[in-house]
Amino acid sequence: MSRSTLMPMEEAIVELLCMAQAQRLQDSEPVLLSDARQRVLASDLVATLDLPPWPNSAMDGYVLNVDDWNGQPLAVSQRIFAGQAPEALLPGTCARIFTGAPVPEGANSVEMQENVELLDDGRVHFNQPLTVGQNIRPQGQENRAGQVLLHAGKRLGPFELAIAAAQGFTHVHVVRRPRIALLSTGDELAEPGMPLKPGCIYNSNRTLLSHWLSALGCEVIDGGILPDQPQCTRLKLEQLQHAADLILTTGGVSAGDADCLGQVLRECGKPLFWKLAIKPGKPLTVGYFGSVPVIGLPGNPMSALVTFGLLARAYLLRIQGVEDVTPLSFPVHVGFDWPKAGSRREYLRAKLEEGRAVLYPNQSSGVLLGASWADGLVEIPEGCTLHVGDSARFIPFCDLF
Repeated sequence: MSRSTLMPMEEAIVELLCMAQAQRLQDSEPVLLSDARQRVLASDLVATLDLPPWPNSAMDGYVLNVDDWNGQPLAVSQRIFAGQAPEALLPGTCARIFTGAPVPEGANSVEMQENVELLDDGRVHFNQPLTVGQNIRPQGQENRAGQVLLHAGKRLGPFELAIAAAQGFTHVHVVRRPRIALLSTGDELAEPGMPLKPGCIYNSNRTLLSHWLSALGCEVIDGGILPDQPQCTRLKLEQLQHAADLILTTGGVSAGDADCLGQVLRECGKPLFWKLAIKPGKPLTVGYFGSVPVIGLPGNPMSALVTFGLLARAYLLRIQGVEDVTPLSFPVHVGFDWPKAGSRREYLRAKLEEGRAVLYPNQSSGVLLGASWADGLVEIPEGCTLHVGDSARFIPFCDLF
């Protein structure tokens, strides 16, 4: 593909995932459940016990053996609470039982307390027909010991960590954190808290991406801000190439005289592709410097957000072993007109209002405020127009982040 050709989105994702597959992390470590959120399982999580470990009552009521019951009132021989080991049920009796309590040996049916009548002599009259197994959660209803509960490559959220806790695990075995060197480039950038010189802006990309990387289970190596000098850029890449699994940069990847990162990568590294057929995010650059992969995001905040969310995120999940890296998306009706078809795929900040996607008024790639206002991105394919009521693909930020 020539430098003047824009790479389609699908081809770029395939290239990145091939890179990621070759760079898959092999090291792993045990971590406490409290520290494992958003980490990725390195090996299958296998059940060590049945859940439930024994048959238990699904509700408050009375437990009996319907096989030796002929409709007569039954005396209550014991009371069984959750967390208590019951005695075997005496023949011809029932037992008071509470939700989650073990079903005693010799019993096979639970009737809810609302369907029984307590007689003056303390016996229980059952008003409804009863069946074997009713209102009883059988042993192993959720899982059996030895069953694979979560497969390697599963990203751990609150539900998955609760599943591990339910088996009594205190630790899980996870892929080690990817080490990501994060660089910002540009003479115009200043750190928050520093005096702002004429012509300069504060660096927001590093804050955005460092938090996003942490949420993806990564360890961030802060490479600071690089000046627009090819020699400084080359030296910094040489310093970081053995310390990081990936060098992630923002800015300096376009075709201007001050865009040093793209220049250094093309002269001293191995570029794989440059320029995507998307908007915003066209100048994305991907390649290698030595043996370390480099993903060069555009410098405009929304361009960096879109290319990280749709491309770099997939790479980072795949090197940790996650197979399904495609972000959640679904069709929505649009509440706007888009009459002019573009030559690049466009991603527009939008909010969902009464079932329709409405646009942030300013779609400039330099306006980050719209990302906070929006619920996600509306995708407009190349060569397409839209009118109010048409359907378009929507990618929610809640899944990307």
